[in-house]
Amino acid sequence: MSRIVSHANSQNHNNEGDPACELDLRGVICPYNFVKTKLQLEAMESGELLAVILDDGEPIRNVPESIRNEGHIVVRQEAIGQAFRVLIRKK
Repeated sequence: MSRIVSHANSQNHNNEGDPACELDLRGVICPYNFVKTKLQLEAMESGELLAVILDDGEPIRNVPESIRNEGHIVVRQEAIGQAFRVLIRKK
């Protein structure tokens, strides 16, 4: 099950690393994790940051690549335990 961990007012985050929103998609299978990420990005303003937590394996291999193919920028990926946190800047 996915959940939005936080959703900050866009005026309360800076453009250098604080995400406007964080999606926890651990346990969500492909392609649903990409679809949920894409839908969240569509609801955001250009330039805002979205943090997505993904499982190891297919999710971390496929979602960042698909996001890049959509024209968004993957700012960074970092391991957090058995999962990964991906920071994405909306195009």
